Amino acid sequence: MQEAILKIDGLSKQFQLHDQNKLIPSCAQVQLEVFAGELTALVGPTGAGKSSVLKAIYRTYLPSGGRIVYRDANDSLTDLAQASEHRMLELRKHELGFVTQFLHCLPRKSAVEVVAEPLVTRGTRRDLAAERARELLALLNVPERLWGVPPATFSGGEKQRVNLARGLIARPRLLLLDEPTASLDPATTDRVVELLQSIKAEGVAMLAIFHHPELVERLADRVVKLKPPVAAATLLEPLAS
Repeated sequence: MQEAILKIDGLSKQFQLHDQNKLIPSCAQVQLEVFAGELTALVGPTGAGKSSVLKAIYRTYLPSGGRIVYRDANDSLTDLAQASEHRMLELRKHELGFVTQFLHCLPRKSAVEVVAEPLVTRGTRRDLAAERARELLALLNVPERLWGVPPATFSGGEKQRVNLARGLIARPRLLLLDEPTASLDPATTDRVVELLQSIKAEGVAMLAIFHHPELVERLADRVVKLKPPVAAATLLEPLAS
């Protein structure tokens, strides 16, 4: 029986509003498993904490509770909820990928350099990484005239295509996708679906949030539905002296 590459048990995330003395729950008691060569889709209403789950795995957010057990390429287990920053940087460099809705990059780097960077970081020669970057940019319909231009000047859809190319180029063992096609036209969305299907066939594990239910039907092997957590809790006031 295949072992899960990621197993989440009882994950919760809360935000504390100190000025209002409240705890705002983002996600609560999340349970799921992700397997190599499969895409698990997170679904649920707005406010159910779907993006918070992905950010907790990548440790953009520090979880408030629960376990996030990741099985690496050496078959070693790491609880990402407790892992050191050094361990998280190591996993992000070699095993974890995250495609968000927004592109974050150095303002002077060209689109090709931005996309190629994950491969260069892993030791690929710059010319080979740039060649692969150009292939992906072409596949995702980014006009060739923009390849040498910093993406800061691009439209929202163009930035999202660069973001996708950057996230997919290195073939991470676990790929997190937060509405990766939200700003794309139907033709480019179809290309992204084909690309994700080919990556899945290569054995990459994926956990994804999609804006459109039909994409869940086309791509998901497993579906996990999140429910909104309970309302904000008021913290106990300190006793008056």
